[in-house]
Amino acid sequence: MVRPVISRKVGYKPEVSYFKPRGIPLLDLIEVSLTVDEREAIRLADLQGLSHEEGGELMAVSRATFGRILRNARRIVADAIINGKAIKVEGGNYEIVIRERIFVCDSCHHEWEEPPGTGRPQGCPVCQHDEITRK
Repeated sequence: MVRPVISRKVGYKPEVSYFKPRGIPLLDLIEVSLTVDEREAIRLADLQGLSHEEGGELMAVSRATFGRILRNARRIVADAIINGKAIKVEGGNYEIVIRERIFVCDSCHHEWEEPPGTGRPQGCPVCQHDEITRK
């Protein structure tokens, strides 16, 4: 009997879900699919610099499963970039979970929340120190 696929937790849903090489008409392109959870693995590991263990915790999967998702996602993106293919982001077994982003000032230790999608804060709202850490 096949094990059921665990729903992966995804903490970000961007509005853009399609990418194509410039200058090539869409009708002439081969399209590859990247699942939403694969895009999330790339975001966590490559954009935010998290380890496989940290990424797995956020996506509610094991470290090994996170590694497999990430490896497959990187292969798909590399294929599209090297071979000039379009990338369509869709599908997968996932659940959107928007987490509050909590930051801590390295100087005064003040903690505060920032809404998702607002980018990294420029500095502490209390002391204006620019060295902050995401909790």
